[in-house]
Amino acid sequence: MKSKIGNQTIEFEKRPVIAGMCSVGGTKEGEGPLKDDIDIVLSDNMYGEKSWEKAESKMLKTAMETAVKRAGLEVSDIDIMFSGDLLNQLMSSAFMARDMQVPFIGLYGACSTMTQSMLMAASMVNAGYAANVLAGASSHFCTAERQFRMPLEHGNQRPPSAQWTATAAGAVCISEKSLAVAGGNVITERNIYITEGTIGKIIDTGMKDANQMGAAMAPAAVDTLLNHFEDTGRSPDYYDIILTGDLGFIGKEIALDLLADAGYDKSMLSNIYDDCGTMIFTKDQDVHAGGSGCGCSACVYTAWLFKKMKRGEIKRALILSTGALLSTISPFQGESIPGIAHAIALESE
Repeated sequence: MKSKIGNQTIEFEKRPVIAGMCSVGGTKEGEGPLKDDIDIVLSDNMYGEKSWEKAESKMLKTAMETAVKRAGLEVSDIDIMFSGDLLNQLMSSAFMARDMQVPFIGLYGACSTMTQSMLMAASMVNAGYAANVLAGASSHFCTAERQFRMPLEHGNQRPPSAQWTATAAGAVCISEKSLAVAGGNVITERNIYITEGTIGKIIDTGMKDANQMGAAMAPAAVDTLLNHFEDTGRSPDYYDIILTGDLGFIGKEIALDLLADAGYDKSMLSNIYDDCGTMIFTKDQDVHAGGSGCGCSACVYTAWLFKKMKRGEIKRALILSTGALLSTISPFQGESIPGIAHAIALESE
């Protein structure tokens, strides 16, 4: 198969372009390290809605519509939309898609959903099935707490290893050619091309503690990284930066240790590797082990990384969103936490 490289990697021969993007962040995210980079920072995490869930869906819709506008397109120009979130039956994405009236495929990859959505979007464009495709993801601290742990009203205690679900959303318009126009916040200096994608495998090391997400996901991130390097024949220093999704402070260190065990120089990796869960918050924001959630990597990519690539400050990047594929039921049935990570290689010119 011409576009297949090795065991898990796809080469996008047509090099789909990230033509437009938008990031949305909540109040806590607006106080963090990326406060000046996030496009839209909420002044109220309810976002003018009557429930946290409605607020999350509105955030995602805002990100999607703005990404379309910044690509120089109308919503009617979008052929397909891929999106996902953490809520039952993809509630945020489904209701967003209901309002936008664009052909829609919902995806669930837990916190890996942003890269998963981009992989599917790039595949559709590369195959010639679509000219313009939207990809996005969202999460909200309050909706995730209500679904996966305890409602906020219970005031339950969080262990130091727990991560803080980002109240955030991100969206990109992936097109067969650059369509962005000058004006507003659109950055037009360089195109960002999606060159390869590495589809991850489920890696489960037997971790059962739902408050140890970083530890559960780190082996999957490392497995995808190693397979990407093997498939492409590249080494880590081929890239200016490698970003994992949301391993947080604990999972990031585990990933570095595992890569060192695999023979990669830890000091070299430390210079080019970072994690979205450690970038969106600081430790003094009382987020314990860092950020998580579908919106975490979605926001960091669209607020920080892609803008730097547009400006030519970063030329080659490898992004991996990581996901813990537990459900609200599986921990009570004694199941361990399956981990997944998908990767995308990007180049700017």
